[in-house]
Amino acid sequence: MHRMFAGMTPEEARIRLRRGAFGPWGAPFGPPGPDLWGGPHGRRHGRRMKRGNVRAALLALLAERPMHGYEMIQELENRTSGAWRPSPGSVYPNLQMLEDEGLVTSREEGGKRLFSLTDTGRREAARHGDAPWREFAEQPDEGVLHTREEVGRLLNALQQVMAAGSTEQRSRALELIADTRRKLYGILADDPAAE
Repeated sequence: MHRMFAGMTPEEARIRLRRGAFGPWGAPFGPPGPDLWGGPHGRRHGRRMKRGNVRAALLALLAERPMHGYEMIQELENRTSGAWRPSPGSVYPNLQMLEDEGLVTSREEGGKRLFSLTDTGRREAARHGDAPWREFAEQPDEGVLHTREEVGRLLNALQQVMAAGSTEQRSRALELIADTRRKLYGILADDPAAE
């Protein structure tokens, strides 16, 4: 096995491989899997909206009209053409914080909580200006869209080799990944525009 991974279990090697690409804290978007590029955590194309942006988006939506929490999630997904669907785990705690701060009120309606802005909440929403979902309206370049698919395929192949491959095959796969990472950095080093 590659000397960098000598004495490690395949799982330890996978963790070290992920961390090596992103520093000692690991990948900023969590472990490989369906959540890497989208799914229940409000991520898309490796991006995650910051807490403040979720908050600002909720204020902007509620400035238009009262809404239920799930309705806000759907609205954000629709307004970004599916590029951003915040999870209930990010929306509902933010709504609770907004309510605790006196910016939002809620009432039961048909078994659901309907949220509305207070006067203070309207002033706060106006202070934020442009709605944060507009950043998703920009059309990403075609290469970025293909990157998502190719990296997903690469991770699937690596996971299969690490799970089912022999010691020799796993070692070769890890060496290939390390070599590919070096070559990717080499692309930037050779590009005068990147300096």
